[in-house]
Amino acid sequence: MEKLGKKELRDLLNKNWMTHDAMWFVNCLNVCGIEKTNVINRAAVKAMAEIEVRRIRKALGLNEFKTFRDVRNLLEGGFEIIKGEFMNFKLSFPRHNTFRWEIPSCFAYEGVKAMGALDDYECGIVDRPNSWFQSLGIDYTCSPDDSKCLMLLTGKCVREYTFTFEK
Repeated sequence: MEKLGKKELRDLLNKNWMTHDAMWFVNCLNVCGIEKTNVINRAAVKAMAEIEVRRIRKALGLNEFKTFRDVRNLLEGGFEIIKGEFMNFKLSFPRHNTFRWEIPSCFAYEGVKAMGALDDYECGIVDRPNSWFQSLGIDYTCSPDDSKCLMLLTGKCVREYTFTFEK
């Protein structure tokens, strides 16, 4: 362990977690089919994210979410913690109360496509930040508000979140 830096340790843990996630998904898919796998996967992501955000909030010393800056601190710090090297996404904040999440290439899309289940796949990744906001009582809207895979539907995955904080 002493030979690993923080970044290397985070990447190793992320790769192992994502391997577990993929193996769980494909085995569930083989036993249950895509419809039930979607329901189980999305429920698991939502439940995990509620616990995860409490831990991240504590680790970052974030107590309240009364301003957009508070939410931005959560997103920047939280995604720095959870993002593996192989995860290709960008966060931006183009204006007050707006968070934009762009995923130019998606490991889940590629994995589910390789499994042959992409046509009916529902994105569990988007449930992660949605569940963070819901469990913290943060009002938001997400556009598009669709659980279908945007990479499949539009060739790109971009979601924009809007919050209701005053300036």
